[in-house]
Amino acid sequence: MNKKLAAALSGGAVLVLTLSGCSDDSDNKVDDWAKKVCDQFQPQLQKITNANASIQQQTADNSKPADVQKADSAAFQQISQAYKALGVAVDSAGPPPVDDGETTQKEAVKELNAASTAYADLKTKVDALEIKDQAKFADGLKGIADELNKISTSGDQALKKLESGEIGAAMSKQKGCQKPAASTGPASPSGSEAPDAGAAASPAASASASAEKKA
Repeated sequence: MNKKLAAALSGGAVLVLTLSGCSDDSDNKVDDWAKKVCDQFQPQLQKITNANASIQQQTADNSKPADVQKADSAAFQQISQAYKALGVAVDSAGPPPVDDGETTQKEAVKELNAASTAYADLKTKVDALEIKDQAKFADGLKGIADELNKISTSGDQALKKLESGEIGAAMSKQKGCQKPAASTGPASPSGSEAPDAGAAASPAASASASAEKKA
């Protein structure tokens, strides 16, 4: 069941930001902006990574539907809150020092808020799944995994823009925007290896594999 979800969570796009363009300012200004954003990103990316790990933990064939539902629901809520916080981070950092910085900032915040809403909706749908019927539950998880993949795909263009721009290069150098390790706390007791920041931020590939194994 949860294998497809776990796959969707771990194989999606990279950071969900729509930042691109060439800077007319010094590299220092770009780096300063990237640091300001990434310092706030790190705890949120960690939450997303831990949420991914908690879903992957419930991918065994003998996992009980109730346990899977509880883990997935909590994970989606955590991811939703993290995306909301990422949007706040980009908004509070101000426009990046690139051409059309204000526009790209607004688009980034819009994208992050949309992702937050999408994961909140998935939590609601997971909570409503029928757990007494294993087959129905597996079918429900498959549908949720499909939606996760759509969420990931919809952000692809934004991520490509980020990766190709000067801002993306500056952010990649910042520790706060780099791959967080899976927590050894309650969120991911298995200590499973965390996906990269991009994978973590796009739970859609983990969900695909998670529902599949349980189906």
